[in-house]
Amino acid sequence: MWRGLRYLWPLPVTLLGMLIALLARSSGGKVRRVEGVLESAGGWPARVLRLGFPFSGAVAAITLGHVVLGVSLDALAATRAHERAHVRQFERWGLLMLVLYPLAGLWAWLRGGHPYRDNWFERDARAAETAARD
Repeated sequence: MWRGLRYLWPLPVTLLGMLIALLARSSGGKVRRVEGVLESAGGWPARVLRLGFPFSGAVAAITLGHVVLGVSLDALAATRAHERAHVRQFERWGLLMLVLYPLAGLWAWLRGGHPYRDNWFERDARAAETAARD
């Protein structure tokens, strides 16, 4: 039952990620399932990730529910522990992540920090990444 809820709670965001993964596949990208997460590499989303976003700049990968979009298969492998932390965050917060993540960035900025690097969700993902290396 809990496993089903982990997939149901972030489902609206996962569906958005699946749509983008499908578009990536149609533009030359690769899509595969790894450990219950759909991973998409390349295609036009990779170009968007390389261009970057406000506050973060270029990124190697981004998580939308149970979908991880990456610039390449190598980038997906290199960021897997970090992005899986974001998957767990989506499992915990569901659709609310779309509001909580930018609010955490705003909170970090209001406290004198960087909206991306000091964002609680990013700090948590970096800690998971470090723990996976150790």
